[in-house]
Amino acid sequence: MAFHIVLVEPEIPQNTGNIARTCAATGAILHLVKPLGFSLDDRYVKRAGLDYWDRVRLYTYDSFEELAASFPGRRFFCATTKAVKSYTEFQFRDGDLLVFGKETAGLPAQLLERYRDTCIRIPMLPENRSLNLSNAAAIVLYEALRQNGFPHLT
Repeated sequence: MAFHIVLVEPEIPQNTGNIARTCAATGAILHLVKPLGFSLDDRYVKRAGLDYWDRVRLYTYDSFEELAASFPGRRFFCATTKAVKSYTEFQFRDGDLLVFGKETAGLPAQLLERYRDTCIRIPMLPENRSLNLSNAAAIVLYEALRQNGFPHLT
């Protein structure tokens, strides 16, 4: 098994490329929920992912419902600045899905309500803007990996 990074309607190709590179380096699986704000053939996505794309397990979905139906019984952790609990307050398990929203708006309210018990935030100064998407994904993924003893990583 592995951890899963889910990007719901990502808009900035460089962020997705950077996250793909992180997935390649860690063995995490990348899931993209449409609509995407770019083409996967976009030169910025390719440049940000460098020559790692062939090492990325990448799946795309037409909707979040399609993705969720593919993972019955799995835990979904939704990153949002609106969450009460920090990502460090949860014990992540292999196979968990770490869900991130689009850069300009985050995750839809109905998704946050659906997974309200597993919404996570990264602590920041009050009234601050949110972190860059690729940085946020890396922070949470590496905490999940750390908690599990960095399986398969050297």
